[in-house]
Amino acid sequence: MVGRRGARSGRGWDAIPPRSADEESSDRGSSAGGRAAAARASGGTAWGGGRGSRGEGVDQPPTPPKSESEVAREICLRQLSVRPRTRAELAKVLVRKEISEEVIAEVLDRYDEVGIIDDAAFARAWVSSRHHGRGLARRALANELRRRGVDADVATEALEVLDEDEEAATARVLVDRKLRTATGTPDQIFRRLVGMLARKGYPAGVAIRAVKDALAARDAEAAEFADQIDADALAEQEGDTLN
Repeated sequence: MVGRRGARSGRGWDAIPPRSADEESSDRGSSAGGRAAAARASGGTAWGGGRGSRGEGVDQPPTPPKSESEVAREICLRQLSVRPRTRAELAKVLVRKEISEEVIAEVLDRYDEVGIIDDAAFARAWVSSRHHGRGLARRALANELRRRGVDADVATEALEVLDEDEEAATARVLVDRKLRTATGTPDQIFRRLVGMLARKGYPAGVAIRAVKDALAARDAEAAEFADQIDADALAEQEGDTLN
């Protein structure tokens, strides 16, 4: 029995002598070398797969540089995404960004042609918005359009929608609104309100008449003060200051 067990043991795994450290190292080197050789043959790496995989070593095509025209168009579109702009406003931004004059003219001419920029439409929208939203009169609106580079003839055409009657009506609305919370003597209130209208671009005559009429409708004391006001004479006297 002992002999048979010993025989079986001698023929089994227990009979195989243990591998030395040098042999283990040699096998590992052979295995790694085999993987590296296979990877080189397939055009890949030992651990990550070939070209086109998600591993390292993937070559990305270089991004071609943008042309000056493309840069200019991107700048314009960013500006226009904030609010409408005039041609002059866009040109000023492009100059600051060091875009050449030739490209500026090319890009803006194209935008004019397709209607992306339209100074006439800009002027009409600006007049409507600023008059109804801020109560600005024609004189103030003309100054704002000029600062934005709108041609004088284009601005004049846009301002034609505001006639004297509409300016007078808007001035009265502004005065009535301020008069609700105004404090002080009638004379103090009168001067503050006339000054407010002057800053919004109203002519002296329009401003004085609007405040006089509003005071006349307020109370007895204010009405008595208003009766003493000669709007035409005062407008002529104060014209240089109020205008």
